Amino acid sequence: MNVLVVSVSHRTAPMHILSALAMDAAESAKLLDAVTQSEFIAEALVLSTCNRTEVYVASTRFHGGLEVIVTELAAMAGLAESDLSDHCSVFYEEAAVQHGFMVAGGLDSAVAGEHQILGQVRKALTVAQGEGTIGTTLNALFQQALRVGKRVQTETSIGSAGRSLVSAAADVLGLDDLTGRSVTVVGAGSMAAVAAHTAADRGADVTVVNRTFAKAERLAEIVGGSARPMDVLPSVLASTDVLMSCTGALGVHLMPEDIAATPVREIIDLGLPPDVSVDVEQLPGVRLMNLDRLVSEHADPATEAQVESANQLVRQEVSDFVALRRAAAVTPTVVALRSLGNNVLELEHQRLRQRLPGLEDAQYEEIRQSMRRVIEKLLHQPTVNVKKAAASSTDYDYARALRDLFALDQALVDAVREP
Repeated sequence: MNVLVVSVSHRTAPMHILSALAMDAAESAKLLDAVTQSEFIAEALVLSTCNRTEVYVASTRFHGGLEVIVTELAAMAGLAESDLSDHCSVFYEEAAVQHGFMVAGGLDSAVAGEHQILGQVRKALTVAQGEGTIGTTLNALFQQALRVGKRVQTETSIGSAGRSLVSAAADVLGLDDLTGRSVTVVGAGSMAAVAAHTAADRGADVTVVNRTFAKAERLAEIVGGSARPMDVLPSVLASTDVLMSCTGALGVHLMPEDIAATPVREIIDLGLPPDVSVDVEQLPGVRLMNLDRLVSEHADPATEAQVESANQLVRQEVSDFVALRRAAAVTPTVVALRSLGNNVLELEHQRLRQRLPGLEDAQYEEIRQSMRRVIEKLLHQPTVNVKKAAASSTDYDYARALRDLFALDQALVDAVREP
């Protein structure tokens, strides 16, 4: 089973395409069900964040799997397949593994090394597990991706910087010190939680506004702020210095007239689709930083040395993981070969019983064990070597060589693969 990834991200698509592709857990589950109906796709996972939507599958056919993914993605987003294809990046096998590890490590994010992506990857895995679309191939890939992401965070300088889209946007606006300033965070999801923590850590008085008031209360309590329901947002803005909006699909859309009579001067809009109209910058002194501008106009603050240290870690993890996959791929054939050896052994034992009926049981068992040891010794080194060779090279199909040399029945190999 081969790993195939179709990615649409801030690197390949404008924000209106990313907005059309943004999915919540329910929509991701619907897409998972659609793609796994295909005969070409055995497993699937959907990762949808504020700057990417990606479909990971375990596929039996590259072109067949790719066509299914693009078709279903386009249908979900209401886009023409030709329009979507122009914005897709496609990764296959080792390149797919590397991409998955880079994503989990925050190295493919708008802000290199950002931490939030790891939680989003974990959530995507949980959704796919709940839908029953994860098997051994993608489960192994994403369990390892989570470990790689954690290593990047804890073992490299780029991870220890603790970056996030929120902190990057705040830095661009010069909001490094918010002591004594009032910050309103609209939303209570994962991005809003990062915004609330960032504002509180920089000394702000935080107010959380959300449609579900209980969620606003929980987040406000965690950061030591206050909570208000969404229907009083206009009155909250009347005493707000900085607005951070992170709702996306909740339908908040603030216009210049909503800001004009307020003290709000800096706005961070990380909603997808956007929560705040760009026209607010027509107001005197108002500055807006949204996802589109953060991605396209502002350089990532990570240094080349930081990025390279993290990339080196990922490259080694990819190499190790791919080697294990290659060795595992030949394992069913090795097991089938040993099974063939045992079958030959049992047949010869039966013949020995018939030809030498006078042997005592102890004598028979001693001969039987001697024959078993001979077979095991003959097969041990070749099977060890073939696993090593398969792990270190993609240029030769060692499993096929074993099948051809020993005339192994493919059905026997396939039976070993059965869970």
